[in-house]
Amino acid sequence: RRNPSTGYLRRQADLNRVRGRINLFRTECRQLLRRGRVACIFDELTVDTPRNRYVKAALLRLSSVAKVDLASRCRNLAIRLERAGVQTELDPRRLRSGATLDNLGWTDAEERQMLASAKLAFDLDIPTEEIGPHPLPAPYREEHWARRLFELAVGGFYDAVLSSHGWSVNTGTEIRWPLDNETPGLRTLIPVMKRDIVLERRERRIVIDTKFTSIVDRGQYGNTILKSGNIYQLYAYLRSQETDDPLSQSATGVLLYPAIDACVDESATIQGHRIRFATVNLAAETQTIRNQLLRIVDA
Repeated sequence: RRNPSTGYLRRQADLNRVRGRINLFRTECRQLLRRGRVACIFDELTVDTPRNRYVKAALLRLSSVAKVDLASRCRNLAIRLERAGVQTELDPRRLRSGATLDNLGWTDAEERQMLASAKLAFDLDIPTEEIGPHPLPAPYREEHWARRLFELAVGGFYDAVLSSHGWSVNTGTEIRWPLDNETPGLRTLIPVMKRDIVLERRERRIVIDTKFTSIVDRGQYGNTILKSGNIYQLYAYLRSQETDDPLSQSATGVLLYPAIDACVDESATIQGHRIRFATVNLAAETQTIRNQLLRIVDA
């Protein structure tokens, strides 16, 4: 969708004019001055950068393992990079060292996702608990880590799928209580609310709060009920932010859980806000998970 990025690469060449710094040792050893030439070391602006070579190599790798249509697109993109001047790098060590994500600055934000996708194309590894060819360290199993991972996964899915369809996707946005006539020290003591995912498009706003736990709990009399604390939290997110903005007065709230011991998809309107209680089965097929997440937006 845009031209390949450029960068400066260090080059050495025998030229008929001075460019950059003179390599005196090579100039004297080869007696270049007698032929009207001089050995120079200079930086050249080019598209043949390690990052572009890394992306091209990833496209070539995908063209051999992807389905027909995607493989054809990958080959065509690799050919376009070749025509632009990006060479094919065969040494995997040079590929890895030249395209690290750690060296990206704020001006390289558009390339971060591209390089991350290229790295995924090379790895093609999905961590599971089954025995595989590559051992990975076991993650620290604690609720906050798992809930955060679930939140990032859902937010990343909506950002990747819905952004191209006119939706704006915001994750981890902080909101404050609408305080009036508060005492001097209250504002520093009252906690800040943080919404996990907010989706907006035209006249719709959807506030999604992810919970990595069971959607139901045991009631006082042994019956199965929704967790009241989560409902109060989402209710506060919606009602506390009501202003003259029509979207704030009709925003939809979603409590999203993984399907652990029950598959639930229930909803109701509470004081003008549609509130939905839903689960997503993370053990299902990829297409099933995709459909479950998109159904939340389409409803």
